[in-house]
Amino acid sequence: MTKPLSRYAALTGYIDLARSLALDPVQLLRSVNLDPAGLDLQDRWVPTSAVVRLLELSATQSDRQDFALKLAERRRLSTLGPLSVSIREEPDARSALRLLIRYQHMYNEGLHIRMSERDGLATIMAAIDPGEPTPVRQSVELAVAVIHQLLQHLLGEHWHPVSVCFEHDRPADDSAHQRFFGAPLRFGSDFSGIVVYTSDLDAPNRLSDPLLRTYARQFLDTLTAPEEPTTTTRVRELVELLLPTGRCSIEQVARSLGVDRRTVHRHLAKSGLTFTTVLDAARVDLATRMVGGRRYSFTEISEMLAFSTPSSFSRWFHQQFGMSPREWRKRSGTEPLDRSTSDVPN
Repeated sequence: MTKPLSRYAALTGYIDLARSLALDPVQLLRSVNLDPAGLDLQDRWVPTSAVVRLLELSATQSDRQDFALKLAERRRLSTLGPLSVSIREEPDARSALRLLIRYQHMYNEGLHIRMSERDGLATIMAAIDPGEPTPVRQSVELAVAVIHQLLQHLLGEHWHPVSVCFEHDRPADDSAHQRFFGAPLRFGSDFSGIVVYTSDLDAPNRLSDPLLRTYARQFLDTLTAPEEPTTTTRVRELVELLLPTGRCSIEQVARSLGVDRRTVHRHLAKSGLTFTTVLDAARVDLATRMVGGRRYSFTEISEMLAFSTPSSFSRWFHQQFGMSPREWRKRSGTEPLDRSTSDVPN
C-alpha cells in the first residue's frame, strides 16, 4: 500500500505565516523534501507525511503551539477549490458536511472525517493518517479548525459548537484555542473533533442559492470522475516534486510511497515505463518552464534537474530541443540574468 498524499493547498498561507514568526519557510520546506516553488501549484500532490512533519517542525521552531490555528486563520472556503462551489450551495450544514466527507479524498488522502448523530448532538471527528509513525498534533488541530471555520461560514460568525475535543494533551497555554473556537475545550479526549447541536446542522444555509445547486453538483461530478491516482501517476508527481530539491532518486520516491524500489519498477513496467523515462519526461517539462523564465540561472537549473555539471545539462538540453539553453531563453523573449550569461556553454 502506498502512503497517502495531500495537495499543496493544505499549506495555503504557510509562507506568510512562517515569515511573520521569524521562521525561514524555504529552509523548512526543503528540510522535509518539499519544493518551495510548488506552493504556487496548489493542486499538486505531495506526501501527507511531509506536510505533517513540516507543521510540527514549524510549531517547534516558532515555539507556537497554536501554529496550526494561525495557519487556519489564513484560509478561506475557496481553499477547497471546486468543492467550495458545491458546499456553499448545499441547503444546510449537514448536507455541506456530508459533501465534504464524500469528497475529502480530492484534497487530502490522509484526512478522515466522520460524523455521527445521537440524542440531539452531532459529533464530527477528524483523524490524520500520514502513513508513517510521526506526531500529528498540528495537522489534527488544523483539520478541526477548518471544520469549525466551514460551519461558522455557513451558520454565521455568532455560531459556536457545544465543545471541541482533542486526543492530545492540553497545551501549556490554551488561550489561543479558547479565542479561536469560543467553546469548551476537552483535551485528552477519546477523539478529535467538534460536537454540535443537530438543530444547527438543520439550519438553512444562508449562502445557498437553490437555482445554482444542481449546476454546482454537476460541475463537481465532472471533476471527480477520474479514479484515484495510480502508483505510476504518483511516481510522476513525486519526481516533479523532488527534482528541484536535488534529492530525486528511485530510492527516495519509493520511501515517499512507502514501498521498495522493486515495487516502483514493477508498477512502472506495467505501464511500459521505466524510472529513467519518467525522470527524463519530468526534466523536459521542468526545463522548458525554468529555461524559458528568468528566475533561475542555468547553473541553478542544472543542479535542480540533477545534472552533474552545467555542461552536461547543456548537452542534454541541446539533444532534446535542438538548441542551447541560452538560445531557448532568448527565443522565449526573456533576457538571461547577469549571473547566468556565461555559466553554461553555447
